[in-house]
Amino acid sequence: MLTSFGWAGSATRAIAQNTAFGFEFREVAKVVQGADTLRSAWAGGLDSPQFSGIDLDADGRQDLFIFDRRTRRVLTYRNAAAPGGTRRWQYAPELATLFPAGLLNWALLRDYDCDGRPDLFTSAENGADIRVFRNVAGAGGLPSFQLVTPQIRAVLPGSTITVNINTGTNMPAIADLDGDGRLDILIVDWDTNRSIYHYQNTATTACGGLAFREASDAWGNIRNCLGECGSYLFSATPVLCREARPQHSSSSSLTVLDLDGDGDQDALMGRDYCPELVSTLNEGTPQLARMTAANANFPTAAAPIRIPFFPAGYVVDLTFDGRPDLLAAPNLFDNLDSVDTRRTVLLYENTGTGPAYNLQPRQTGFLQQDMLEASSQAAPVFLDVDADGRLDLLVAGVKRLTPASPLVASVAHYRNTGTAARPVYQLITEDFLGLSARKFGALRPGVADLNRDGAPDLTVAGYTAVGRRAFVGYYPNRASAGQPASFDTNDLRLISNLPNAFDDNATFFDVDNDGFLDLLYATNSTRSDMPGQALRYYRNSGSATPETAFVLANADFGQLRTATGARPANLSPVVADFDGDGTPDLLTVDASGQVRLFANLRAQSGIFIDRSSLFYNAAQGRYDDGYLGAHTPNHFALAAADVNADGSPELFIGTEAGGVLAAGTRNRVLSTRPAAAQALPLSVYPNPAAAATAVETTRPSRLTLLDLTGRTVRSVSVPSRRHQLDLRGLSAGVYVVRCETPDGQVGVQRLVVSE
Repeated sequence: MLTSFGWAGSATRAIAQNTAFGFEFREVAKVVQGADTLRSAWAGGLDSPQFSGIDLDADGRQDLFIFDRRTRRVLTYRNAAAPGGTRRWQYAPELATLFPAGLLNWALLRDYDCDGRPDLFTSAENGADIRVFRNVAGAGGLPSFQLVTPQIRAVLPGSTITVNINTGTNMPAIADLDGDGRLDILIVDWDTNRSIYHYQNTATTACGGLAFREASDAWGNIRNCLGECGSYLFSATPVLCREARPQHSSSSSLTVLDLDGDGDQDALMGRDYCPELVSTLNEGTPQLARMTAANANFPTAAAPIRIPFFPAGYVVDLTFDGRPDLLAAPNLFDNLDSVDTRRTVLLYENTGTGPAYNLQPRQTGFLQQDMLEASSQAAPVFLDVDADGRLDLLVAGVKRLTPASPLVASVAHYRNTGTAARPVYQLITEDFLGLSARKFGALRPGVADLNRDGAPDLTVAGYTAVGRRAFVGYYPNRASAGQPASFDTNDLRLISNLPNAFDDNATFFDVDNDGFLDLLYATNSTRSDMPGQALRYYRNSGSATPETAFVLANADFGQLRTATGARPANLSPVVADFDGDGTPDLLTVDASGQVRLFANLRAQSGIFIDRSSLFYNAAQGRYDDGYLGAHTPNHFALAAADVNADGSPELFIGTEAGGVLAAGTRNRVLSTRPAAAQALPLSVYPNPAAAATAVETTRPSRLTLLDLTGRTVRSVSVPSRRHQLDLRGLSAGVYVVRCETPDGQVGVQRLVVSE
């Protein structure tokens, strides 16, 4: 009985999940930059990625695991077949959830138990110790990770006392150093001992142990006084360092590999605030390493590795030839130093035919060049810029437009050169409207007709790089309705009466259904006179001046909280009819990386009821949270638009890493409201329509035409039984005609606008 009941309950939950509404990550549209069509345009960006090889789909081929240190996000790529019998790396977001949640600082895959399945070594929850997850065979042979130790410890020399192996802020090297088949650990300690600690694996079994002892406090005789970048000392005895000038940081990366093919482990070393990945060759033995010189122009003087800040090296076969290649990438913990991280992952192919490496530069921006990338804090929005009936894509981000230019916010413009149903976004400019000249420190754009003239205005939330003054405002569209957009960047009109804290966000939506766009304002403000880190509802008073029209109606709208009960930081809201029930839904994401759906926003009150686990995972047949990465500094920006004219808004998520994720809806049910019998009868003809359509109701009514994000694109305020609706200038797609009588009877019907 118990077994039968448990099985039935599990099956019911699985069916419910598979048939529930949600999203699924997809390549929803082509993106073209120059002559290149981006193969993984919507992968979400890479910032400070760490790479390891692993068979993710049980096909016997090595796939790719990536942990982005700064954003704490996991990305996975399949080793996939390509035309002509070749192989390529294919973005596979559904496999990311195979890995444990909550990874931080560093994550490396190494097989410690010799079962052929790489295990996961990563920073412990305290950010310093090492914890290990064993890779066991899961369902279908897919990886499954079980925590085997939350803290690796080691025996001190000449003692039975054990201490935890503390990595600090450094990335360790984990490899078999002495050739006994067991994984050893190297930890950099430039702060106190100015050397590298060697922890030898002392397990007595042939393989599989995690017992360690401190074998040396100066592996390879490598010393560092934190002087000039690329400089190292070599001594078997401690060195006396002068009192150094103030250091930016002593964090380091360490990678070991047999560069010269002589059977022992050499080293690659990187330091924070330094661009060089420095090599040093082992002139000793596997059992007793001895280094005597450092090469700051590795691998060659003609093509040395240079990463903007804090390089780290990763040894993985990236070219599908069975030989390990080398990747160099930034290992940033934060981006306080204003680094532009676009195209910073360098691929060096190993062309050697023997045991020694022969590294040749092959690619700048490995995987990054296949993504839509804005360096950091990407924020997408859709606007028919040229009034050709097709939505174009704008992506804000914080980047350097040239190597010598400052790191400021700018907006890239991708014109839709395809069709309304099959969009192709072609990069036109990385500096739409020349906004980089305004020197904003961050910018999150939106689209709303705030002045009610029928032409969409460009809304913006952000702050100035100089003076760091936060704001929410808009650039009025000076063009007539249906004409190409025209904005004057000298005419930024600021919304008044807002707290204006850093990284605030805003979206405009008619919350109270009175025909005026209200303001949903996500703020990080910690002002004492009202709650901080909340979603605030500012009602539109109907004033002819949008700058002063918004009046605070609710300072903690919906009382939104994270899964831990905390107030959400860096909250981003968007409103659209996602689930297809004819009512607007609120979708939010915050620094925790959790996307939440508040269905039927207008029917919510008090503490809003939400649903998470919104993203369908085809590999596991269930919904999950999408694994966006949880880190307090993370910024996400949501946008919704029906980009393929299928009647359903797609979801777009701008990420801290500067990329954009795209997801389509799944199991969207187009239903009518329960009160449909009392709805105002209306007819729309012709439908579909291209230039104009007529709307007739049985009683005089006001008319509003909305797109699927809930944005008003046309409105008629004078009640009438018949309205002639001008559709010129609208993007092709599905719209909602809403008619309301003076006494509140409402009728709704969908309208398809064709090209």
